[in-house]
Amino acid sequence: MRIATWNVNSVRARGERIAAWLQRGDIDVAAVQETKCRDDQFPTEIFTDLGYEVAHYGLSQWNGVAVLSRVGIEDVQTGFPGQPGWGETEAPEARALGATCGGVRVWSLYVPNGREVDDPHYDYKLRWLEALRSYGAELLAEDPRTQLALCGDFNVAPQDDDVWDMAEFEGKTHVTEPERDAFARLVDSGFAEVVRPYTPGPGVYTFWDYKQLSFPKRKGMRIDFVLVSPALSERVSGAVIDREERKGKGASDHAPVMVDLDGGA
Repeated sequence: MRIATWNVNSVRARGERIAAWLQRGDIDVAAVQETKCRDDQFPTEIFTDLGYEVAHYGLSQWNGVAVLSRVGIEDVQTGFPGQPGWGETEAPEARALGATCGGVRVWSLYVPNGREVDDPHYDYKLRWLEALRSYGAELLAEDPRTQLALCGDFNVAPQDDDVWDMAEFEGKTHVTEPERDAFARLVDSGFAEVVRPYTPGPGVYTFWDYKQLSFPKRKGMRIDFVLVSPALSERVSGAVIDREERKGKGASDHAPVMVDLDGGA
């Protein structure tokens, strides 16, 4: 069984490209982020025509998360308990979607960016990550053998070699100690970051900005991850970052991240 995560940066702009990748990559389950559309705008037929079931959560032209599965979709859940909202009204955002696919509970997660260190969005990001940690720890405590994967764009570069030049990030988000601590607490609550052992750095990234020729200049960041429960980590047999998918006209600024599991589909 192969699961994947990909921030596609607009599913309507890249629907056909995503469909081609699903087939080429032999993907069983894809967690997709930043769909940038409402539920009624999602191009469902592109994927159902290929045999995938679709669960999508989108409220506006911002954010948006989806799960695409050819091994079934059950128990779809929009948002997780304790997930904070944004702004003065604490309005919910479409940043988390869970579904059980082929016996694995898959979450598609789009962690808030944080914007600037002194921006209220930064505090929102930290609260969001802590709420996710609390919920994840609760699930593991309830069932230590649960098959659980937290997949997505975490908007955190946990290690110095996860960015091309730490000096370029001085005073900026994604690499600050509070963000890294929040990510580390999530992992330490019982999850394994299973992609890095198969894709060691430095210089191995999942995101390259569109600006200033960042991709050809190899100015990237590793911010997309698959974190899995102990029971699921026992099934991991490989992982890859599909850097080729960042190339060419109309590419997302993120590359897909794929994890192979023994057993299942």
